[in-house]
Amino acid sequence: MTALVSLVVALLLLWLALWTVVARDAFVAVAGFVVYGLLLSLVWVRLAGIDVALTEAAIGGGLTGALLLGAVGRLRGTEAAAWSERSGAGTRAFAVLLSGSVATVLALCVLALPEPAPTLAPRVVENLAATGVGNPITGVLLAFRALDTLLEAIVLVIALIGVWSLAPDRFWGGRPGPRYGADPDGILTYLARVLPPIGIVVGLYLFWAGADHPGGKFQSATILAAMWMLVQMAGLGDAPRIDSRWLRAGIVVGPLVFVAVGLLGAWQAGAFLGYPDGWAKPMIVVIELALLPTLVLVLALLLNGAPARNADSSPALGEPSLSARSTRPMPTGSTGR
Repeated sequence: MTALVSLVVALLLLWLALWTVVARDAFVAVAGFVVYGLLLSLVWVRLAGIDVALTEAAIGGGLTGALLLGAVGRLRGTEAAAWSERSGAGTRAFAVLLSGSVATVLALCVLALPEPAPTLAPRVVENLAATGVGNPITGVLLAFRALDTLLEAIVLVIALIGVWSLAPDRFWGGRPGPRYGADPDGILTYLARVLPPIGIVVGLYLFWAGADHPGGKFQSATILAAMWMLVQMAGLGDAPRIDSRWLRAGIVVGPLVFVAVGLLGAWQAGAFLGYPDGWAKPMIVVIELALLPTLVLVLALLLNGAPARNADSSPALGEPSLSARSTRPMPTGSTGR
């Protein structure tokens, strides 16, 4: 029965991947991508990769899906022109041939691996106790592959700077994204008051438990950023000004502390990002604590997009949102103008 379920999930994944690629409508393609990411997280659970499953659901299906939906909204005006264009038969045949060739080469590389496949897992398990953490994922990411994790954090900050660089000069230093108005009777406002306390507790638990159990800073930061975005979308809060010193300090504190710990390791342990004996876990905790606000801010601000309005151009809190105004019935005799 388990083998049958695994086969069905694998076939469904392949079908969703094909459907996402061939879909002509951008929104349909993004919807397929989000479902694909959520289903892929179930596959990782089936493979006992709980940390990877949490990351896939939060980043792959959640954050990336939200970014793609935002891109679809911005490209709606040009989608009609794209529909009228159609690639020639030669182009489509070349794309199919290239995709099939890449898939075949990857399959052959996997099949050509020796049996058993080479792995560093036994050596990681042997030396994991030296890190003081019980979660092997956390140990690998912050001890044996700490440089990769540092570069990932730096890349996220650079990506945010790239998004901000798209802002017009007149809005530089302003607030990103639209200013949503609060509808006191709306379900979104109700959820924005009920869910954030629960989400904050869950996010902080995942962060703290990540040292010894599935979880960690990336999963926690995604949940905390989602709660922040929920409050903004309900109109109960606004995005911060990007010229705020506290905001910029929170964005760079994670990589700076990470580099400082690495330099300390070079001084005390003789290697950059090396940990002195008995100090591995405290230093890993310091890195995680510093990276958490950086990841929360970067993920939320990436979803907000580039600065698009001045700081003083926001409607007053309590003013109905555009969606709320558009669905409110007009008075009798009104022309709607």
